[in-house]
Amino acid sequence: MILEALISTWRLKSHRQELPETGEVLYPRGDKPQGLLTYTSDRRFSIINAPEERAPPKGLGPTDEEALGLFKGLTAYAGHYSVSGETVTHHVEVSWNEAWSGTDQVRRYKLEGDILIIIAGPSHSPWDGRLTISTLIWDRVR
Repeated sequence: MILEALISTWRLKSHRQELPETGEVLYPRGDKPQGLLTYTSDRRFSIINAPEERAPPKGLGPTDEEALGLFKGLTAYAGHYSVSGETVTHHVEVSWNEAWSGTDQVRRYKLEGDILIIIAGPSHSPWDGRLTISTLIWDRVR
């Protein structure tokens, strides 16, 4: 069953972003992105992604500029999910960006053994509003 195959924790391997209007391809999280995605058997999920190199604050807490940089590089949200055919929908209950809380984030997915490919979009980027198609490749954590 497809649902059972999704149930796991997945580590982000690659985040490719295409801008359909120009064909430009970006890797917004660098060559070695950080991220974990967990799907549970009771249909809950959580996800957190960050760029490969995030500098810690210079002091005990971040300055406003450091905090903005940390926020802009982060994606974090959780809730429950549903699966239909080749689509997984993340029903977002809590998010790093309140614009996503209460929304449904629809993703196409493909499973290839211990590799999960998730395609988001075309949709507008929560960071800069540009139209993007994101392909995220995840490895099952063993």
